[in-house]
Amino acid sequence: MPFLNELKHTLPNVKAYRLMQRLFKENPGLKDIIDTSNAISQAKKKLKTWALDILSENKEAYLYFTREKIGKTQLEKLRSKDYAAIRILDYIKHSGRQFKDLNLKGEIVENDPFAILMQCAHKGTSGGTPAYFYDMIHLFRQFSGHENSTPNKIEISIWMDRYSSGLDPEVVWQRGKNKLHILKIIIKIIDERRVKSKRYRFKKGTSSQKKLALAKIWWNDYKFHLKFAVRTPEALNEMLGYSLDREVMDNMKQAQKVGIPLFVNPYYLSLLDTHASPVSLGSDLAIRQYMLYSKELVHEFGNINAWEKEDIVEPGKPNAAGWIIPDICIHRRYPYVAILIPKSMGRACGGLCSICQRMYGFQHGDLSFDLENLKPRDSFDDHLETSLNYFENDSQLRDVLITGGDALMSTNKTLRKILQAVYKMAKRKRKANINRKDGEKYAQILRVRLGTRLPVYLPMRIQAGLVNILAEFKEKASKIGIQQFVFQTHFESPMEITPETKFSVSQLHKAGWIVTNQLVFTSAASRRGHTAKLRKVLNDIGIISYYSFTVKGYMENNHLFSPNARLVQEGMEEKIIGLLPDKFSPALRQLPLNVENIVDNISQLRTDADIPFLASDRNVLNLPGVGKSLTFRTIGITNDGRRILEFDHDATREHSPIIKKMGKVIIIESKSIHDYLQQIDDMGEDVIEYESIYGYSLSETESRNQIFEYPPYDYDVTKKITNLDHHLT
Repeated sequence: MPFLNELKHTLPNVKAYRLMQRLFKENPGLKDIIDTSNAISQAKKKLKTWALDILSENKEAYLYFTREKIGKTQLEKLRSKDYAAIRILDYIKHSGRQFKDLNLKGEIVENDPFAILMQCAHKGTSGGTPAYFYDMIHLFRQFSGHENSTPNKIEISIWMDRYSSGLDPEVVWQRGKNKLHILKIIIKIIDERRVKSKRYRFKKGTSSQKKLALAKIWWNDYKFHLKFAVRTPEALNEMLGYSLDREVMDNMKQAQKVGIPLFVNPYYLSLLDTHASPVSLGSDLAIRQYMLYSKELVHEFGNINAWEKEDIVEPGKPNAAGWIIPDICIHRRYPYVAILIPKSMGRACGGLCSICQRMYGFQHGDLSFDLENLKPRDSFDDHLETSLNYFENDSQLRDVLITGGDALMSTNKTLRKILQAVYKMAKRKRKANINRKDGEKYAQILRVRLGTRLPVYLPMRIQAGLVNILAEFKEKASKIGIQQFVFQTHFESPMEITPETKFSVSQLHKAGWIVTNQLVFTSAASRRGHTAKLRKVLNDIGIISYYSFTVKGYMENNHLFSPNARLVQEGMEEKIIGLLPDKFSPALRQLPLNVENIVDNISQLRTDADIPFLASDRNVLNLPGVGKSLTFRTIGITNDGRRILEFDHDATREHSPIIKKMGKVIIIESKSIHDYLQQIDDMGEDVIEYESIYGYSLSETESRNQIFEYPPYDYDVTKKITNLDHHLT
């Protein structure tokens, strides 16, 4: 029997049925509609009239519902009950639509929330689960005018204080002990010749004391950590003092069997607690989620669907965003920026994050941690030339994002070569504009970015030689019009910010590069106050928050996923205390112009504005089509309580013209809000603090912070768009 038909005959469990009874007890008007309607169409007609009556009380809400007026300013005119009324109307409007649910391996899901309710009430079937009924209960509470209180600044500060940072003295002391424990194990590994190395070995007769002294010196060499990175579950548990429980170990062993690589370096391992401590209890959960694989990932590995459709590249053919890409080293979504992934060691990382979008590639054997095999080959120069010719001859590209993998996994020699090639390309592009008329001139390169997680994974990679390369590039590139030099890194937890990290970031600042952060809003990172605390500690060391992303992907990332409603809730209720009043905008714009003093200047700015952190990041989801957005409406809900969202593209920035044909994007979330709340309850959270999450069913994308805008040109750039398949637009 097809899945859709099965649901119509499925018996709800006792809890689900009792929750339905609670829903009707709280809402006699709803019960009357369901009881007196002979057909679902009749019930929907009555519900529609009821919801429209609510919207008639607020003309601005009705205009938002009809999309006659949209945007963040218009959204702010809605009452809480208007959110609910619009959701009810959208449920009705979009009922009967069918979607392919990639969380269920392509099963067809029919969107008809009120049919589920009516079927359960009239026939005692429908497959409605407790998660579905909890969501409906909260929907009608909101519809009836119930409003949750908004946390104040003091409450948010208390939530932030729950989390330690890696700069706290007690944490630094504990990690010193972890480091010593790990070094002793590595000494044993060397002595037993489990890992052979000409560089990291002891002469015969070396005393234990001298071995430890040598190992402490090697600890400051990033290559030491790559050499002794753990690659098996057994080695992982040994380094962690056998602190992993049986369930975790069984799962990690199964991950190894199905082919998921394991690669965690000793430094990053030293950040994990191996003993429960009241000082940092639960603070490292976000790190653990990145390091330890979930059951869902292990189960789905081998059948993971690519989320980033525009990253599927066939040279010479248009990608999902319509851009014609010349080489596998180029990825592109937007008109103004493209990603450059050189064929070097930069295709690797300092560790494998469980959330990595490249799991799709790992499952097919396209990617690995065979570092020797990733060194530049003869084809490196050809690929680099092809890629940079693309930037040079494109009419709109002005931003080069060099990443991987990880840009800093490339050696200094290779990175210097890449940056030099970028410099020459930018110089040629600038020169070519001399012969073009105003209005026909191409966009010149304004910004160069390096994407890296090594300040988190391997801060010892950032040494004097690298700093000199970066400073030299900035000095000469500044003379040919490149104005912005940016490191884009990826901290998940305040516990990842250590004295070593603080020093490495200061060296990047010394080279004149600003450092920004992109957070993935995993379930552990989504706990109340966690992201706010991260922003604060990042600011403390001079890092500016850039993006906070919803976890993308399907069922493989179910364990890590936080509903989009939680990301909206975080922005509306927590991040809000870091919003900078307009009068401080000039001081904000000055930050990148005086990078060497950015720590002091951010501190002064926060003091003057009386805010704990700069809320400079945008909360968004990377859509599986083109670009980022958090503009959505909840148009449905599955029988198991997972919301169906209809996303529109971010109206605040330029896109590929293809979005005019693409239209809106449907996202079926992989986890219900109820299941999410159960998960964070297991993390020790008080779910009552999250209760308002159910009400966030609408959202508009925030504008990009002015500090991240491109500087203006002193000429008019051509309107012509090159490297685009115009047949697709």
